[in-house]
Amino acid sequence: MNPQTIEFKAVIQQNGEMNAAFVEFPFSTEELFNKKGQVKIKALFDDKVEYRGSLAKMKSDCHILGLTQEIRKQLGKTFGDEVSVSLTEDKEERVVEIADDIASVFNENPEARALFDKMSYTHRKEYIRWIEEAKKPETRENRKIKMIRMILDGKKGI
Repeated sequence: MNPQTIEFKAVIQQNGEMNAAFVEFPFSTEELFNKKGQVKIKALFDDKVEYRGSLAKMKSDCHILGLTQEIRKQLGKTFGDEVSVSLTEDKEERVVEIADDIASVFNENPEARALFDKMSYTHRKEYIRWIEEAKKPETRENRKIKMIRMILDGKKGI
């Protein structure tokens, strides 16, 4: 059974004073997905930019879907612009790809690996992205060491 595709247009709204944006989800997640809380989704904005994220309830009457700075840049849109959204519930397991050099650091630190594996997909993704965004090899090495220390110190994310 294919998950149902929901399409709507929405205005990109600014989250307070922050450089953070969202659109309101104009339907009931309870009726569509039988869920009141967070709903994992795959979205397509303006038929060109794909995104995996969640519909979340943030002190709002309705659920909202965040639009990262990166997505807004790809769309060439900002607060106040209209965007078309096509989304489906995301039932696939979310897997974070771990490069060999990062995996070997984890192999030397099984306790950190166990803690990492218990983290949410988003936190795991943040750590790995942070390491992979390093431009210089020595920065990458330093970040791997820092990540292990941060995980062992109980830090959930970057």
